[in-house]
Amino acid sequence: MSGEGGLDELTVHQLLGRIVYFHVLLIAPDLPAAERMPASGPACCHHRAHGSRLLDTALEGSAWGVLLEIAAELPDHHRSCPRSSGTCCAACRVTSAASAVGSGWAAAEHRAYHQCPPEPGLLDACGRAAASRVGRVFAAQHDTSCAALSRFTVDPPAPEALPGVDELPLTGELLALWADPAATPQTPVASWLNHCTGLGDIRRVLESRRAPS
Repeated sequence: MSGEGGLDELTVHQLLGRIVYFHVLLIAPDLPAAERMPASGPACCHHRAHGSRLLDTALEGSAWGVLLEIAAELPDHHRSCPRSSGTCCAACRVTSAASAVGSGWAAAEHRAYHQCPPEPGLLDACGRAAASRVGRVFAAQHDTSCAALSRFTVDPPAPEALPGVDELPLTGELLALWADPAATPQTPVASWLNHCTGLGDIRRVLESRRAPS
């Protein structure tokens, strides 16, 4: 199955697999216990005033489902639909989950490297960029759309608002790989990340690169 710009299913699986790898190995062990319930996010296109209960089964047995599993571990950053009860379309659920991953990873990385919470604007920018880029690939692959995805793509964050791989390597690579996956060779943007076993390792690499020679 091909999607946007000839993006095939194998490439999508490689990209999703890298998200799982980074999250399980590097992000998840550093997550604090959840302290509050998730707030509501943008409405799904299936949430109509007349209470339509349209279902979308595109995620059943699909590799895209891993995004929802990862987002469930990021409750402080997961913005579910206002009436999330299984009635959301697949594009809405993927978009919401991608937003959670983008902002959740940025928060975890910033906390680990700087020992302080990040600015809310950084989390918002990373969440919106991830939602737009990942959601766009899903929508193209399945020839679908959603009002929630449109809300993220209308006013994307400025490039300068997003972290690079030299600032937040995991989040930066995530955003770089999904920016135009059909045109980007699916090799790691920062290959040295493959040799790290924790966010502490990444912090030491970043500090060594900033140290005066």
